[in-house]
Amino acid sequence: MRKGSFNLHTIIDKRVLTDSTFVLRMARNGLKFSAGQHIQVGPPNGIHTREYSVYSTPKDDFIEILVREVEDGLVTPALKKLDVDDGVVINDAVGYFSIDKEVAPGRRFLFVASGTGISPFHSFVKTYPEIDYTLLHGVRWAEEAYERDEYNPNRYVACTSRDHKGDFHGRVTDYLAKNPVNPDTLCYLCGNCDMIYDVFDILEKQGVKSTNIFTEVYF
Repeated sequence: MRKGSFNLHTIIDKRVLTDSTFVLRMARNGLKFSAGQHIQVGPPNGIHTREYSVYSTPKDDFIEILVREVEDGLVTPALKKLDVDDGVVINDAVGYFSIDKEVAPGRRFLFVASGTGISPFHSFVKTYPEIDYTLLHGVRWAEEAYERDEYNPNRYVACTSRDHKGDFHGRVTDYLAKNPVNPDTLCYLCGNCDMIYDVFDILEKQGVKSTNIFTEVYF
C-alpha cells in the first residue's frame, strides 16, 4: 500500500531495550538496501518522518530500526506507542555510508558510535561476519549498550561516561587518546556531530588520512 512516495509496512515484532529505547521489526515488503543505508520512517497517520539507519541486514526477510524516544519529538513518541500488527510508513533506502566489499578483506576497521548511532554498525557486523573490526560505543550508562551480546566481546568496547559498569569509563575520545589507531585503519563514525568532529580531529592527529574516515551524522 502506497502513501505518497512511502510504503506501509506492518510491525511484526517490538523489542524494548530500555525505558526509552526499542527495536521495531517490520515486514520488508521487498524493500532493497545496502548495509549502512538509512530510511525515513513515520507513524501511519502522521505527516512527519525521521531518518533511521537500518539495524538489520540485507540478508534478512524483515527490516529493523533502533529507536530512542525523544519526549518532545515529532515522531519517536508516536512510534513508541505502536505495537505488533500496527503499520509504519517507510521510504526507499538511501545513503553512501557503506563498506566496499572489494576493499574489506585484509583491512582493519574502526567503528565509533554514540547512542543509537550504533545501528549501521550492527548491520555491518551481521552482514560481513568475517570483518576485522573494533567497535567503540559511547553511551552514558552501561544499560545503553544496546544488545551488546550481538557483537564479538573481544571487539566491542562500551565507553560509559556516567557509570563504571562499561568496558571503559569515559568518552570514546578518551579511549582513542589512550589507544591510538593504526593509520591504515578504515574509520567509520556515526552519531552526534560533536562526537564526530572530535573523533575526526583525533584520528587525523594520529595519522589517519581524511580519505579513510567516513561519517554519518545523526544530530
